[in-house]
Amino acid sequence: MAATFRPSRRFFLKQTATGALALGLLPLVGCAAPAWGAEAQAPAAGAAAAAKPKKPLVVYFSHSGNTRKLAEIIHKKVGGDLLEIEPATAYPSDYQATVDLAKKEQQENARPAVKTKIADPDEYGVIFLGYPNWWSSMPMPVWTFVEQNKLDGHTIAPFDTHGGGGLGHSVDDLKKLVPHSKVLKGLAVRGTAAGGAEKDVEKWLEGLGNALIMTTTGNPAIYPDGAY
Repeated sequence: MAATFRPSRRFFLKQTATGALALGLLPLVGCAAPAWGAEAQAPAAGAAAAAKPKKPLVVYFSHSGNTRKLAEIIHKKVGGDLLEIEPATAYPSDYQATVDLAKKEQQENARPAVKTKIADPDEYGVIFLGYPNWWSSMPMPVWTFVEQNKLDGHTIAPFDTHGGGGLGHSVDDLKKLVPHSKVLKGLAVRGTAAGGAEKDVEKWLEGLGNALIMTTTGNPAIYPDGAY
């Protein structure tokens, strides 16, 4: 297997056979290759082979469109489903008005209503959660979405777009919001570079590979468990 990164559906899965760890393609319906961002499910009692892995979900909130661009790149790499978090009431088109409203919502620890709902969160293995950096954290509609869809306990890989603040304290905030989740190392990309961030995404996914048990390309020397 080549040492360089390969697109989502060319990866091998790790699976156990006759008491020893072996590498092989995990069969799916129609013999399609598995999605890269899926987590393998535990086999049913007495089953001879591992069950079909859960698929990944790339879900994001985007106001200017930068985070949407980054989410689409990630989705192209990992497969699965792509979902946008839509607030019930749209934010103002005026930049300063949005900045002021976002600050007010954060100060009040508000939970703005959102229209987006996951039909079955347990259908997914790894959830890639994207958002712009607003006042060093996640926009408050993202908080609403995470709580309403009961994502606590799921494996979450956060990513954001920013104007210089990186991830801010958004990952720490997310960990407090979902204390029973495994929160993986986050990806931060400048908003102006989001549309051309393929290499950044590939490097990030390479690093997470050891935590996402479906792939053999992780770098355990850097991220022993993929955790942030």
